[in-house]
Amino acid sequence: MTIVLNQLTGVLNDRGSKYAVSGAAAASRSDIDAVLKELKRAKAFAKATHNTWGAVLSASGPLKGDDGEAGAGQVILRMLERAEVTDHVIIVTRWYGGKHLGGDRFRHVQTCVDAYVAEFLN
Repeated sequence: MTIVLNQLTGVLNDRGSKYAVSGAAAASRSDIDAVLKELKRAKAFAKATHNTWGAVLSASGPLKGDDGEAGAGQVILRMLERAEVTDHVIIVTRWYGGKHLGGDRFRHVQTCVDAYVAEFLN
């Protein structure tokens, strides 16, 4: 599988936390793992606090990974399902800035996914 990784960096900053969003076509869990591996080849993404992801696969249904950011994968999944996006994984990356964001972190995940869908999937 050739991975074409789409990325938007510097999507937003809040109280020191920085966000980026990436994604690629993925038809299986092994494809998702390959995309995550490709993303983490970049040192900055490998050292990120969280790389949360979601995907709705035609063959096996919804999959998500919170990577320590509880609930973030579910937010991505809901947005993919609403947008009817299948066989594509979206990864929201957060570099923690030292201050807790509370519920704002979910709005930031939504902002990242919206930006990705608008840029790459419309």
